Amino acid sequence: MSGVTNTLVNLARKAANQPEAYTGFDISSGTIAAEENGAAMTLADIKRRHLDISAAFLSGAEHNAADEEIEKTFVELTRLLDGVAILQELSPRILDSIMSFGELLSAPLIARILRASGLHAEYLDSRELIVTDNCYGAAHVITGETYRRIRETDFAGKSLFVASGFVARTEDGSAATLGRGGSDLSAALYGAALNVEQVEIWTDVDGILTADPKLVKDAFLINSLSYEEAMELSHFGARVLHFPTIRPALEQGIPIVIRNTFNPSCPGTRITEKADEGEYPIRGISSLSRSTLIRLQGSGMVGVAGFSSRLFGALAKRKINVILISQASSEYSICAAVDPKSGDDALDALNEEFSREIAAGVIDKPSAEKDLAIIGVVGRRMKRVSGVSGKVFHALGRNGINVAAIAQGSSELNISLVIARSDEAKALNAIHEAFFLAGVRSVNLFLIGTGLIGGTLLDQLAQQREILADRHHIRITLAGAGNYWGMLFNASGLDPRMVKEALKEGASTTTPFNLKKFIDTMTAFNLPNAAFCDCTASDELAAVYGEIITRSIPVITPNKRANSGDYEYYRMLTAYSRERGIPYLYETTVCAGLPVLSTLRDLFLSGDRVRSIEAVLSGTLSYIFNNFDGSKAFSVLVREAKAAGYTEPDPRDDLNAMDAARKALILARECGMPLEFAAVEIEPLLPSPCFDAPDVESFFRELEKNDNDFEERRSKAAKEGRALRYVAVVEEGRVRLTLRSEETGSPFLTLNDSDNMVVIKSDRYSKLPMVIKGPGAGAQVTAGGVFADIVRIARTLV
Repeated sequence: MSGVTNTLVNLARKAANQPEAYTGFDISSGTIAAEENGAAMTLADIKRRHLDISAAFLSGAEHNAADEEIEKTFVELTRLLDGVAILQELSPRILDSIMSFGELLSAPLIARILRASGLHAEYLDSRELIVTDNCYGAAHVITGETYRRIRETDFAGKSLFVASGFVARTEDGSAATLGRGGSDLSAALYGAALNVEQVEIWTDVDGILTADPKLVKDAFLINSLSYEEAMELSHFGARVLHFPTIRPALEQGIPIVIRNTFNPSCPGTRITEKADEGEYPIRGISSLSRSTLIRLQGSGMVGVAGFSSRLFGALAKRKINVILISQASSEYSICAAVDPKSGDDALDALNEEFSREIAAGVIDKPSAEKDLAIIGVVGRRMKRVSGVSGKVFHALGRNGINVAAIAQGSSELNISLVIARSDEAKALNAIHEAFFLAGVRSVNLFLIGTGLIGGTLLDQLAQQREILADRHHIRITLAGAGNYWGMLFNASGLDPRMVKEALKEGASTTTPFNLKKFIDTMTAFNLPNAAFCDCTASDELAAVYGEIITRSIPVITPNKRANSGDYEYYRMLTAYSRERGIPYLYETTVCAGLPVLSTLRDLFLSGDRVRSIEAVLSGTLSYIFNNFDGSKAFSVLVREAKAAGYTEPDPRDDLNAMDAARKALILARECGMPLEFAAVEIEPLLPSPCFDAPDVESFFRELEKNDNDFEERRSKAAKEGRALRYVAVVEEGRVRLTLRSEETGSPFLTLNDSDNMVVIKSDRYSKLPMVIKGPGAGAQVTAGGVFADIVRIARTLV
C-alpha cells in the first residue's frame, strides 16, 4: 500500500510529540493524522484501505478471516502508539516495530487473495527467518543464521510463498527493519539462501537508467550491469536498486533482474558477475543530493604516520559514515564527505581528537562545507578508454561548475566529484550529454529582442531546428525570451513560432519585462549549455554582458554597444571569454553575416600581421554612393534609400556615420589597437544645419540646399575617372572615416546597392589584399549570422 510506512512513521512521531491531540488514546478513531502526499491520513484511513481491499477480492470465510486478522493487527498497532503517547518517547526499537506493520498487513492479505484465486499460496513471516543485529532503522543481517533458518523452512507442497519484506527480528526477538530498499534486500536474502536461478525485482520503472530520469530527461535503460557497477551506482543514489541488496546475490553469483510491473514486455536490467561492457565509455551517472564536506588541513599533517587513522577513528567512534575521501598528495589537507545530519558531530569529533595540534597552530580548525552533492560517474570501460576524466571535467568546466573534491579508486570503476548541490541537475545533464547522446550537442537559448533581427532569428529557428537536430545532431531549445513588453520562460522549450505573438504589447500571457529578473531566472534555471542572445541595440543590455559571462553563460550578440564603448569593458569581456573558455560571439557586429571578425582572428592566430584595413561599412552610404552617378540629386537618392528601407526612419542616424564608426573601432580593437571611440576621426558628410533640423522633412529641405555641393564633388571626381565612396581606414594606430574619390581599379567601385566591403592588407596579403564583400546589413543575413554563432556555441561543446 503506497505511503503506509511513511504515514506510520509520521503518526508515531506525532504520538510522541503531540500527546495532547489524543482523546482516550483512541488513535483508531482518527483523531491523529499524518501528512502523506499533501493529504492528511489517519490510522483509521489505513485500516479502511486494507478492509476495502479485503472486501473487493475476498468473500465468505476467507473474507471474515482476513478482516479478523486486520482488526487484530490494528489492535496491536494501536497499543504500541498509545504507549508512545503515554511515555512521550519514541525509541528506535519501538519505531522499527511500528514501521513493520505495513508489511505485516499487506503480505498476509496478498497471500489470501492469491489463494482465493486458486493458487497454492502461503504467507511467510520474515521476522521468523531473517535475523539482524540491534541497529534499529537499518539493521545489519546476520547472514549465517538467516540462511540456516530459510534453508530449514519446509517449502514442499506449495507453489507460491508470499514473504513479508523489509522486516526482521534481532537475536533477542525484537522487531527490526532493514532500512531503505529493505524489501529488495529480503528478496536477495531468500534468493541467496535458496541458491535460486535469479532474483527478480519488480518495480515501477523499466530498470536502472543511465541517470535519474527526474533530473535527466534523456536518460535511457541500461540492459546489463556487473555487480560492481550496480553497487557503485546504487551507492551514489541510483534509486531503483539499493546497495545492500546486491551483496547477497554477488556472494552467491546469482543474477538480479530489475523489471517494470507496468511494462512487463520490457526485459529490464540484468545484473551479473560478467556483464557485457556496452558501447559507451561509462555505464551511468548517479548522485547523492545531500552531502557535507569536512576538511582538515595544516603543516602538522605532512609526513605524520597514523594521522588518517586518527581522523577516521574519531569519526568511527561516533558512528559517522564516510561517503568519500580525498587527500592532497602533499598530505597538507584531507577531506571527507559525510551525511549532512552528521556534519556538526563530525566537527566536534575532529576538534576533540586534534585539540592539541589545533592549539599548537600546526593544524587549522576543521571546517564544513554544506549544501553539496556527490556525482558518481561509473563504468568498467573507463580503465581501458583514455580521456574519460578529461571529458567529465570539460563538460563541468564548460558549464561553470566548480569541483570541491575528487576521488577515484585504483580500479578506475568510478570517478566521484563533490559539487554545489544547486549544480546537481546541471552537472548530470552536462556529463550525460557528453557521453551518451552520440554526438548530439545542445544549446539552451535565452533571447532578448524580438524586433526585426530577433524576430527573423525566431523564424529561422522555427524553420531550421528540426533539420539541425535530425541531420547535424544539434538541438537548440529556446528556454527564455523577452522584449520591451514582457518575458517568457520554459525550461522544456518555447515554440519560436509563438513567441512574437505572445510578447506583443498588451499580451496577457507574459510577465512584465525586467532585465534583472530575466538574468536571475536564466541563472536560476541552471540549465547545461545555456547561452544568452541580445538582438537589440540597447546600451542597458550591453552593460550586463559582463555579469552574464561571469556566470559561465556564453553571450551572442549583433549589438555593437559593448565592443565600441569603453575599451576596458571590451577588453574585460574578450579576455574573460578567452581565459575561461566561455564564448563571447559578436561576428555580426561588423558587416552582419560576412566572416570579417573571424577572418581577422584567424590571421592573428596563424601569425600574420594586419597592416591596414579599408572598408565600406555602411549599407546606407554604400547604396547612396553606388548610385550617385549624376542622374539624380543627392537628396533624391537619400529619399529613395529611406523609402527602400536602407536607412533608419530618420536618415541622419545613418548619415552621421556613427554606426560605421563603431564598426571601424571594433575592427581596430580586434587588430590590437586600444582605442576609445573619441579617437575615431569622422569626416562629416553633411553640414550642421542638416543635423540641427527639428524633423525629418525639415532635414530634407536643408539637404536639398546642399545638392549642388555634392554634385560638384561628384562631377570633379568623374572628370578624373574616379567615383565617391565613404571609406573607413584603420592604419598605424588610427581610425578615420572619410569621403574619398576612388580611382579606376579600386575594389570599392565593384560594390552594388548596399553591399559592404572590407579590404585587408597584411604581411601575407601585401601585394594582393584580401577582399571580403557582400551584404553587410538586412534582417535575414544578420539573423543568419547570429544563428551561425548559436550553432558555433553547440560545436564548441564537443
